[in-house]
Amino acid sequence: MLRTTVSNPDAAEADLLGQEDYVQLVTPEGERHANPTFDPWVADVTDEQLAGLYEDMVVVRRIDVEATALQRQGQLALWPPLLGQEAAQIGSARALRDDDFIMPSYRENGVAYCRGVALDDLVRVWRGYAHGSWDPQEHRMAIPAVIIGAQTLHAVGYAVGIMKDGADSAAITYFGDGATSQGDTNEAMIFAATYHAPVVFFCQNNHWAISEPVELQSKQHISERAPGFGIPSMRVDGNDVLAVMAATRVALDRAHTGGGPTYIEAVTYRMGPHTTSDDPTRYRSAEELAEWKAKDPIARLEKYLESRGAMTEELRARVNAKADSVAAEFRAGCIDMPKPEPMSLFDNVQVETNPVLERQRAQYAAYLAAFEGGE
Repeated sequence: MLRTTVSNPDAAEADLLGQEDYVQLVTPEGERHANPTFDPWVADVTDEQLAGLYEDMVVVRRIDVEATALQRQGQLALWPPLLGQEAAQIGSARALRDDDFIMPSYRENGVAYCRGVALDDLVRVWRGYAHGSWDPQEHRMAIPAVIIGAQTLHAVGYAVGIMKDGADSAAITYFGDGATSQGDTNEAMIFAATYHAPVVFFCQNNHWAISEPVELQSKQHISERAPGFGIPSMRVDGNDVLAVMAATRVALDRAHTGGGPTYIEAVTYRMGPHTTSDDPTRYRSAEELAEWKAKDPIARLEKYLESRGAMTEELRARVNAKADSVAAEFRAGCIDMPKPEPMSLFDNVQVETNPVLERQRAQYAAYLAAFEGGE
């Protein structure tokens, strides 16, 4: 079922993969490609469910744009945009079971939205009001990991725990192409293969690790690395929400049924900056950006729905109204967020307190008391 795609596929393989060197079910023009390998994995997806995926992507993009504006207005210290990567996140997140556990990087706000994370919790950390934004156990999703690649090791450890518990759930970890150059990510794959762990490695290849292009990190497709560790891989069009869902379902099925780890490279593009402190015009061309805008994941699904007669004015109006409502709630939740008490800085740092932490707490309390005394 799984295969590693090659840089220059022959005619038969190109036909299977959708005329590209990756799995593609819906073209940028909204045309559906038949694929005997992956079609069965999304055969149950109805027009209504496609409309739901479309709504998810539109709403998540609106959240992202609103968060970027909030940062520019001084309401957030930083924000990592996901503009252009909506299909990769929504397609994979909607394939997960409720008992699957997610280990994200810091850009998976679309995945968090699908997991039901409260809107204000999406920005709590970026506003500087908390160490972590939400309860990982409640949402079966860890808080954002800023250290590049660290979450891949966490995912494998969690997956091994699943095995020892005798459960049939899985772990999935998200990371960018830049993380594939980190030792942690490669070590995670070694452990995953060794222990046959039920984990999915989901690489969002958005072509830029901050200001460095993916060509500097890998001379071959990133998906071709995983088989060297003994992990089967797939390369999928990350701007095709249906293809992403199919690939993720394949990988999760392997994990749920004892097949071990799988690696997915979702080929997408970061249309915005790496974070709001970045200026992408300094290192990439306008022509490249225009090329990828033509492959926009939302516009692609909209065209496909139109071809099926499912993109009605009522649907457009409903989705736009939902996006407006979510954006207003999101903005209000950010601006009206209660400020934390200064001493809460020491809460939830460690499970058990210790003398060093208590000394720091006492010193900080004395520092604050000095202001209260007018000194």
